[in-house]
Amino acid sequence: MTDWKQTPQQTMNGESRQVRSDGPPDAADGASSDEANIESILAERDSYLDQLQRSRADLANFRRRTEQERAQIREIANQSLVSQLLPVLDDLQRALAAVPESERTTPLLQGLTLIERKFWSVLERVGVTPLDAEGKAFDPALHEAVESVPGSAANTVVGVYQTGYRIGQTLLRPAIVKLGDAPADGATDPAGQQ
Repeated sequence: MTDWKQTPQQTMNGESRQVRSDGPPDAADGASSDEANIESILAERDSYLDQLQRSRADLANFRRRTEQERAQIREIANQSLVSQLLPVLDDLQRALAAVPESERTTPLLQGLTLIERKFWSVLERVGVTPLDAEGKAFDPALHEAVESVPGSAANTVVGVYQTGYRIGQTLLRPAIVKLGDAPADGATDPAGQQ
């Protein structure tokens, strides 16, 4: 952009007249206006850079938050589905446990055992783990006591009637347990084994 400036000039006969000049302004005005232009351009650049950095941070936060929400939705959906499948797993395990020892080598039972293993591998892939309750201290957040040994302090799980499960850190189902006293070290268990 060219600044048009009117400057007085004298002609040869002594008359003065106004002439447009598109030449450079005098040095003092030019230096201060150039510095002011540079400062305003730098301030504008810094403002745009700040906006860009904030926008990038907002986008990164949005992506992270969206991924967390998706993970939570997947976990909730998995919890719901797995909670409905656990009774089926319990029934399959009870059926396998009820088979007499003499029939454990039949092809049908071997096939059912493979189905149970496959079922477990699917559950493990989505993060399902059984609660290890036997011999542990009673925890009402993880165990549901339905029986206790008479005369005991009832502070230790001595029997598990139904296994409890977690998915990730979330409890799907508490273990249904029998409570009693902790066995003394070296004592025999109810089955008579060391």
